[in-house]
Amino acid sequence: MTTSQLSRSLGTWDAIAIGVASMVGAGVFVVWGPATAAAGSLLPLALVLAAVVAWCNASSSAQLAAQYPQAGGTYVYGRQRLGHWPGYLAGWSFVIGKTASCAAMSLAFAAYLVPEPLLRPVGIAIMWGLVLINCLGVTRTALLAKIFAVLALAGITAALAVGFADGPKSASFGWGDGPMGGAYGVLQGAGLLFFAFAGYARVATMGEEVREPRRTIPRAILAALAIALVIYAVVAASLLLLIGPGALASMSAPLTALVESHPVARIVLTVGASAAIAGALLGLLSGIGRTWLAMAREGDLPRWFAVTHPRTKVPHRVELTLGVVLTVIVLVADLRGAIGFSSFAVLLYYLVANVSAFTQDDGERRYPKAWQVLGALLCLVLAATLPIGSVVGGLIVLAVGVLWRLLSRRALR
Repeated sequence: MTTSQLSRSLGTWDAIAIGVASMVGAGVFVVWGPATAAAGSLLPLALVLAAVVAWCNASSSAQLAAQYPQAGGTYVYGRQRLGHWPGYLAGWSFVIGKTASCAAMSLAFAAYLVPEPLLRPVGIAIMWGLVLINCLGVTRTALLAKIFAVLALAGITAALAVGFADGPKSASFGWGDGPMGGAYGVLQGAGLLFFAFAGYARVATMGEEVREPRRTIPRAILAALAIALVIYAVVAASLLLLIGPGALASMSAPLTALVESHPVARIVLTVGASAAIAGALLGLLSGIGRTWLAMAREGDLPRWFAVTHPRTKVPHRVELTLGVVLTVIVLVADLRGAIGFSSFAVLLYYLVANVSAFTQDDGERRYPKAWQVLGALLCLVLAATLPIGSVVGGLIVLAVGVLWRLLSRRALR
């Protein structure tokens, strides 16, 4: 007999590990080139802005998760605070945006291991391996997240240590250097860098699987964000000093450039990068599955998905279906387009989170309303400054989601 009940097996450090692993793998090894191409040597300012947005969003998520410790994250919060439609659009944005992100990261993982002709088959194999790990149970996911986080930090440390030992690879730079810069460049850079911060929401989507959720979830979300911010600040400053904004803007894997002449360090970096991306993928797959489960429970997606396995307590039907969908996307996906679309969808998701938190009563409030107002406004601004293809693609998929709900609701009448 299957049910829709999840198992509360995660402690505070388990939740922090999942959040950190989800964030670090999502961006620290790949995001710096595109972000520098937009912001130039003003990359640190873009990072600060992205961190401010992430902090506002994280505080809203933490405040909401303490009141609503259920699977589904902002999908649940939006339904409870704003109504069915805002909640549905948040859930739709999360599932679709993060599914695209999973596909992009599967390809990025494969890129560290094999030459380009093998990227798609290896990416699919990696993705299915992680889907099956998720199906085994959430405690295994938490254990692997800790292992992957440690390996990722080892890879980053090795690359930066070798880089500083060898010295800068370019002349010093000024604040006006870089391919774009300016206010618009900083905003677009922040939007791209936000992709690297989005993993903390995985903790909120697993609200039915942590012990003492009202205490654990807020602590874990904010702690994971703080740890990731420190890592990103160190990496960003180091890359600007060692490589310079001009060269950095054209690199898809800048940390690799620091260890080109050091085989052992390169191996450590490759293992660390692969582990980081794998950890992020585990968190993504788990978060998508929990939101999908919550939407199926409410009838916004087919109720056939609203069950968990009787032994592992995992939404196995969701996870296996997600694997099939991802296989198709990996076969046809454009890496840059998937990342841009994911950023747009996730910013809309957090827009709903901030507005939902703004409506909470004083008794449930942990943070000032001004933070939620700032977070909502910045989500809109960063989404609007993303590349036009990402914005148009996001709006089209949003419209598809609206049409799906209208037709499905009409069919049930």
